[in-house]
Amino acid sequence: MRRLIPYLLALSGGVLLPFAFSPFDWPWLAPLCLALLFAAWLDARPGQAFARGYLFGLGQFGVGVSWVYNSMHNYGGANFWEAGGLTALFVLILACYPATVGLLAAWWLGRAGRRQKLLLVFPAFWVLGEWLRGWFIADFPWLQVGSSQVGTALGQGLAPLAGVYGTGLAVALLAGLALCVLDRDDWKRRGAMVGIGLLIVACAWLRHIPWTQAAGAPFKAALLQGNVPQNQKWLPEFQRATLELYTGMTRQHWDARLVVWPETAIPAFYQQVKNTWLADLRVEAAPHNTDVIIGIPWADPATRRYYNSMVSVAENPGQYLKRHLVPFGEYLPFRHVFGWVLDILEIPLSDFASGEAGQAPIQAAGYPVASSICYEDVFGNEARDALPQAAYLVNVTNDAWFGDSMAPHQHVQMARMRALEAGRWLLRATNTGVTAAIAPDGRIVSQAPMFQQAAVTADITPMSGATPYVRLGDGPLIGLLVALLVVLKLKRAKPTESDDKP
Repeated sequence: MRRLIPYLLALSGGVLLPFAFSPFDWPWLAPLCLALLFAAWLDARPGQAFARGYLFGLGQFGVGVSWVYNSMHNYGGANFWEAGGLTALFVLILACYPATVGLLAAWWLGRAGRRQKLLLVFPAFWVLGEWLRGWFIADFPWLQVGSSQVGTALGQGLAPLAGVYGTGLAVALLAGLALCVLDRDDWKRRGAMVGIGLLIVACAWLRHIPWTQAAGAPFKAALLQGNVPQNQKWLPEFQRATLELYTGMTRQHWDARLVVWPETAIPAFYQQVKNTWLADLRVEAAPHNTDVIIGIPWADPATRRYYNSMVSVAENPGQYLKRHLVPFGEYLPFRHVFGWVLDILEIPLSDFASGEAGQAPIQAAGYPVASSICYEDVFGNEARDALPQAAYLVNVTNDAWFGDSMAPHQHVQMARMRALEAGRWLLRATNTGVTAAIAPDGRIVSQAPMFQQAAVTADITPMSGATPYVRLGDGPLIGLLVALLVVLKLKRAKPTESDDKP
């Protein structure tokens, strides 16, 4: 039984970690869960650390992304066995990331001292593992521990400075310090408690630094939530009803300077409606000085490719073509291998093309906009592309695929992190929720009830200036962590006798 304890600690930590995130919002669980994992890794050989990390990952993603089954079964056309098998495969793949982190952390310095592992090696490798998961193979930065801290002093102090990974590093460091508090040496225990206190006080001080400032007078924005059923959205007979729904909702908000419709709110290509519905809407909106941003598919007749896009119906119309697509939802990676998946998942428009980098920002309400569509708001480094020129952020989303699960709440929590990192308002319009106006400090100022037709209004202030994260991105932090691990590896210092004491 004693041999099983580290494995049970790792599994327990993984199972509990999703409860640190929305909709549960117990952020204090994040350092506690990582402390359980680090404790399981402390005296492990590389193979043991891999197994314990894998159990942690099975718990973390088996609970935290269980909504994938709901999306595939209820909305993607997959039966019980197909959805269950694909979800299990997804979780098994994601669990490889914390497993690999454990393997590398245990092997990197061999018999390194306890404090060196807890305060340097484990936190550094953990953050690098989350960073890799955000772009390498999985392309899935969901459940990053930094996002769980968006409403705490830790997140509000560090996110504008070092982004979600810098916040995650602080969470991992707190986990290591918490284990150091259990040290038998009084001085080391007191030093760890002082370290925890200094970290929290520093973050509380950092949150009061005004990295950005107002660029103009506040204006009113309205965010529409149509609550169009996913199983009706793409049926031709419901197209007119959907257009009339959103047009009618827009007419109720001509007092707003900006109205935002959700992702693919119009179930037709832009080219099919630009000279009819959209032209009429532009004429009707002009006397009210109201700009409208709409999510709509975009077709390129020259290349026969189509894009997920958002367009501005304004004095200076523009469009943004989505760049970062959802694997298996909007495009199929390794099509020659996974082509069969599209036969299972009957997802409309599941083969979008990717928009080019460096697109000119949409202009709306008199300011340039940092645009993102659905999944793109989970990538902090990409949200920087239109900054600091953009005065605010707009995200259009259709989370109806998630149903009544944890996913919409987890998603809006990541959007809140983007507002914190940018120091700007973020306007988020969704089909079924969570539609919300998010302040520069990550607070949700106004939110629509989920699964209802509703509109959110808020007076938002355009912002200028740049946070350190907007200027520097993830590169400096990731480079620093890699350099730290390389130096430790080259030094290969043997642990002191005091370091080996429990």
